[in-house]
Amino acid sequence: MSIVTKSIVNADAEARYLSPGELDRIKSFVASGEARLRIAQVLTDSRERIVKDAGNQLFQKRPDVVSPGGNAFGEEMTATCLRDMDYYLRLITYGVVSGDITPIEEIGIVGVREMYRSLGTPIEAVAEGVRCMKNVATSLMSTEDASEAASYFDYVIGAMQ
Repeated sequence: MSIVTKSIVNADAEARYLSPGELDRIKSFVASGEARLRIAQVLTDSRERIVKDAGNQLFQKRPDVVSPGGNAFGEEMTATCLRDMDYYLRLITYGVVSGDITPIEEIGIVGVREMYRSLGTPIEAVAEGVRCMKNVATSLMSTEDASEAASYFDYVIGAMQ
């Protein structure tokens, strides 16, 4: 839920107008909109490169994942791993656009540790994959944009640990 929606819901629940502080937060949110959209555009336009390069980094750091018996062993399972990485990158773009972690949390983080445990997938490897995507993605951005984007990647990584 964006800061705009949260502010309106909170004010309406109390049958009041938006406070000066809420209006200031909304003003800041609107002012940062261009940067958030620019970041989301980089992530969207570069998604294949980000996932491919991050996957290569992950498989170099965690060869156990692609070795016989690993969760990404074989062409089909490697494709599944890359698909999951793409999924988390998409969730991160939702968070960036909304300026909030709520879409990430509600759509894809709740129950993620339990799901991967039940599949026998090492959650540390999934988190490392997101970390690799962060490194690739932020290298494509200005320092300021990279810093903003990094916080969303870090949220996903933290949720997996």
